Amino acid sequence: MNLSGMNSMQRTLTAMSHKEPDRVPFFLPLTMHGAKELGLSIKEYFSKAENVVEGQLRLSNKYGHDCLLGFFYGPIEIQAWGGEVIYYDDGPPNSGEPFIRKQEDISSLEAPVIAESKHLREILRTISLLHEKSAGEVPILGVAISPFSVPVMQMGFEAYLELVYFEPRLFEKLMQLNMNFCAAWANAQFEAGATAITYFDPVSSPTIIPRELFLNKGFPVAVETIRRIKGPVATHLASGRTLPIIDDLVKTKTGGIGISAEEDLAELKNACRGRLTVIGNLNGLEMINWNSDQAELAVREAINKAAPGGGFVLADNHGEIPFQVSDEVLGSISEAVNKYGFYTYSKGK
Repeated sequence: MNLSGMNSMQRTLTAMSHKEPDRVPFFLPLTMHGAKELGLSIKEYFSKAENVVEGQLRLSNKYGHDCLLGFFYGPIEIQAWGGEVIYYDDGPPNSGEPFIRKQEDISSLEAPVIAESKHLREILRTISLLHEKSAGEVPILGVAISPFSVPVMQMGFEAYLELVYFEPRLFEKLMQLNMNFCAAWANAQFEAGATAITYFDPVSSPTIIPRELFLNKGFPVAVETIRRIKGPVATHLASGRTLPIIDDLVKTKTGGIGISAEEDLAELKNACRGRLTVIGNLNGLEMINWNSDQAELAVREAINKAAPGGGFVLADNHGEIPFQVSDEVLGSISEAVNKYGFYTYSKGK
């Protein structure tokens, strides 16, 4: 239940302007729970835009969170390149065999045309329908996988690392293709009605690669790609650590950062204050086993650490809440935000 005065768009924009809105905005990135609401398998749910739109609207009404997702699953981009996707009954679809089978394949690779991909067209229809139904009152979040991170699905992690270290010419070729596609895909989502793009870039995290390698390879890609995206961007390292590269991420001109549950939220907020909106950092995996009291405690602690002064959106740490997280826990998170999310609580009054 919404007990506050702003709508979700006003609340989120105020927080991202590093001011205090009426209450802390919270995002529940529920990509698969809509299938439960509609009584569909995950594969059937993602088969057409109308299912996802209905699922998103029902979840928004049920939990009162502050976003709608125009996003299906990460490897949908791989489908656009002609790659394989494997569906599961109780988890997100995953990419199958890499479609870049040897490094030489990159020389003749061509980026997909968005208008020719039925999968990407369904996402654009979803965003357009959500935009129409939300009437500008709720942020609609799109997703684009970073050109530096998507090769893990395109060619496999080990083969990609070999490319990064030993094949600079082919690495540059792949980055140019991916940057062109990523910017075009993000901008197509804005044209369809997205409010902001989540730029997923887990490979850039210090959890995955040394900062020196990020600065040499991933950072220039992020700077150029984000420059070409014609709207607000928030970078998400998908559970990876962020603190060692916060100053670098600021230079990419991203507006927010999704942070790891392994990092101290108060320390991250201090590092980002006035520069990046902090998004997180409830532990999505632990959330599977939470009870209502644990959910309430986690929400209260996060709000106390990061809410004062604005610049904070409460969310999970990964950018996608696991399918196994119960309705009870999600409801408890919502109730706790409406109990503790007003700024008199976050300031300890």
